[in-house]
Amino acid sequence: MIALADVISDLAVWGPQSKAPALSVVEAEKYCRDLATSHYENFTVVSWFLPRELRQHMYNVYAFCRWADDLGDETGDTARSTELLAWWRGELDRCFHGQASHPVFVALRSTIERFQLDQQPFADLISAFEQDQRLTEYETFDQLRDYCRRSADPVGRLVLKLFEQSTPQHVEWSDSICTGLQLANFWQDVDRDLTKRRIYLPREDRQRFGYSDDDLHARRTTPAFLDLMKFEVDRAREFLVAGQPLLRSVRGRRLRLDLELFLAGGLKILEEIESIGYRVWDRRPTVTKAAKVGLLIRAMGRAIRP
Repeated sequence: MIALADVISDLAVWGPQSKAPALSVVEAEKYCRDLATSHYENFTVVSWFLPRELRQHMYNVYAFCRWADDLGDETGDTARSTELLAWWRGELDRCFHGQASHPVFVALRSTIERFQLDQQPFADLISAFEQDQRLTEYETFDQLRDYCRRSADPVGRLVLKLFEQSTPQHVEWSDSICTGLQLANFWQDVDRDLTKRRIYLPREDRQRFGYSDDDLHARRTTPAFLDLMKFEVDRAREFLVAGQPLLRSVRGRRLRLDLELFLAGGLKILEEIESIGYRVWDRRPTVTKAAKVGLLIRAMGRAIRP
């Protein structure tokens, strides 16, 4: 039996120099299940509506993403994160060659085999976290969109694979939703990201609206900043709305419910940014628990329609 701990704490047991014997598949699946259901409350809620036969597979995918994310963001040392992400990429390669030993990959191996998953979406996620270590500011929106393509879109693609509904059109709509969600999170966390020395507001957009670097680093709310944020919020909404046909196209009410929840959550974040007049330097827009319950009820109502 393994004790639940933070990913970074678990490095002492399961890191690059690990001497621990590989867990059985059952033990590894429990590790992933605990990691998924204990670290992200929204994931726990969503998992209630997943078909029972898919829950463990979703936990396995989530655990991979959680480890990659934390290795990139939680060590507090860029060089160390870069080293650990390279190790994680090596573990991914070993997994796809049938040599899994880390508990996440021991569990994930069965998911890969069951659904014939490709290595690329997992590798793309790692590449995005590696990019975070060397690139902290984006010159153009095209650069930021490419980052979203690797940091967000692979998750939607993997979900479609697990539900066995990965058509080219579904993937296109899913990518649009995932990118929209990523952008919504960026605009919600402009202040937090700057504290981490990360700037996702593209320089070309800041220059277009006349928002200077000095204003940015001083966190000044100017008319130019408000115009800039409105532009970015509107663009994020366009991505989310462009992906909405996916909800009507996929089979299965449970999948529609999950997609509806994520899409509605992204739109709600944008709505909250608008409600505070785009003044994200002054206050972080959040979605209250009551609002989340409302989103869930409305999503359930729409999902059960024929």
